[in-house]
Amino acid sequence: MTPATASTLVSEDQALSLVDSVIQQSQAEGVFVSVSSSESALSRFSENQISQNINRHKFTLTVTSYFGKRSASASTTEFLPDAITDTIQRSEELARIAPEDPEWVPLLEPQVYESRVPAFDDATATLSPLARGEMVQQICAKSAKAGVEGSGRLSTQAFAQAVGNSQGLRACDRGTEAELSFTARIEDGSSWSQRTAFAITQLPLDSLIEPLIERAFAARNPREIQPGVYPVIFNNPAFADLLPWVIFNLNARSADEGRSFMSRTDDTGQPVGNRVGESLFSPLVQVQRHPAHPLLQRGTCFSDGLSNHYLEIIQDGVPQTLSYSRYWAKQQRKEPTGSLFPIVMSGSEQSLSDLIAQTERGILVNRAWYVRYVNPRTLEVTGMTRDGTFWIEDGKIAYPIKNLRFNQSLPDMLRDIDALSTVQRFGGRVIPGVRVKAFNFSSVTDSV
Repeated sequence: MTPATASTLVSEDQALSLVDSVIQQSQAEGVFVSVSSSESALSRFSENQISQNINRHKFTLTVTSYFGKRSASASTTEFLPDAITDTIQRSEELARIAPEDPEWVPLLEPQVYESRVPAFDDATATLSPLARGEMVQQICAKSAKAGVEGSGRLSTQAFAQAVGNSQGLRACDRGTEAELSFTARIEDGSSWSQRTAFAITQLPLDSLIEPLIERAFAARNPREIQPGVYPVIFNNPAFADLLPWVIFNLNARSADEGRSFMSRTDDTGQPVGNRVGESLFSPLVQVQRHPAHPLLQRGTCFSDGLSNHYLEIIQDGVPQTLSYSRYWAKQQRKEPTGSLFPIVMSGSEQSLSDLIAQTERGILVNRAWYVRYVNPRTLEVTGMTRDGTFWIEDGKIAYPIKNLRFNQSLPDMLRDIDALSTVQRFGGRVIPGVRVKAFNFSSVTDSV
C-alpha cells in the first residue's frame, strides 16, 4: 500500500476563525474577508513516460475595506500575524484614497445556504506522488504495449474557502477534485479525452484509455471532404467545450443593453429587454445550475458569499433566467443570481454508439479546438475539429476525415439538437453527447 501524504489544508474552523479575527481588527466602515487554501498535485507524461511531478500548496487571504462608496483590496499569501495585520492596514490605506465606485452596492447580508456537505474525499486529498506516479505508469504501459505515444496529465486538488463580512455574513466550503487528460497518437492518427471526478477512484482509467488508443488507430489516413453544412454528432468532451459559451453569455446586463444574442430590440434596433421566456432552443435542451448533482457535489456558496443553489437555466429549450450581478439586479429590481455555474445539461439513456446507429450520414466530432468569437452579438464562433473526426454512413463510422474549421452560431446549434447521449463530467460541467441536424463547416484545416 503506497503511503498517503499528510494534508496541510486549512481547516474550516481555522479559516472561519481567521475571518473573524480580521473583521475584529479592521478599522474600516465595512470589511469583506476571503480565505482560500488549496493543495494541488500534477503529474504530466509524454511519449509514454512521466515528464513532471509537482505539488503545490497555496494560501491566500484577501481583505476588502470600505469607506462609504470607496473600497480597495489587499492580499497576502503568508499565514503570519504581522503579514495579516499589514494586509488589513494596506487595504484600509488604499480604500481611503480610492475613487468612489459608481456601481457600489452595500455589503451582502447573511445568506441562507443549502443544508448539504460538499464532497471531500480524504484519499484524493492525501494521495502521494508515488501513488499518482504508479497510476500514470500504468497508463503509459498500456500506450507503449499498443504502440502509440501516450501523453497527458493526472491531477488532484483539495481546497477550502471561507468568506465573511462585517454585516455578519459567514460561509465556508471545501472539496476535492481529480482529473485525467489523455492523448494517444500514432502516425497521423490521434485521439483525446478528459474526465473529472471528486474522488481519484472514480476516474475511469481503464475504460477511458483503451477506447482512445483504438480511436487513434482508426483516425489514421484521413480523407478529405468538402466543407458545408452537415448533421454532426458531438462526443461529450467536444460539446463540453461549446455549451459553456452559450451559458456564460446568458448575462442580464449584456442582454438588456443590446449586446447579446439574448437582447430583444425594436424596429429601430434599440434594446427593449431580453428574451427570457422565448422558445429559442430545441425542447431537448434542459440546463441547470446544479452544484449538488451526484457527479459534482460542489460547494454551497460563491466566492462573494452569494448562495450557489439549484437554478433552472433552460427548460424545454426556453431560457428561464439570466445571470444578474448584485449591481444589475438592484438596477432591474431582480434578485442577484451569482454565476450560472456549475453547468449541468440533462442527457438520455442512449450511448454515443446509439446516436451513431440512428444517423444515416454525418460527421462525428470528438474534440472542438481553439474556439473563438466571430461575432459576440450573435454568438457566432469559429474553431476546429481535432483528435479523431469521422464520417458516418448508414449508422456506422465509415472512415476518418481531415479536420475542419467551423463558423457557427451557437444558439442555432442548440436549436438544432435532435438527440442526446448519457452524461459525463468535465471540470464543473456535466454534459451529454448531442446530435445536431445542421452544423456549418467553412474549410478544411491541417490541424491534427
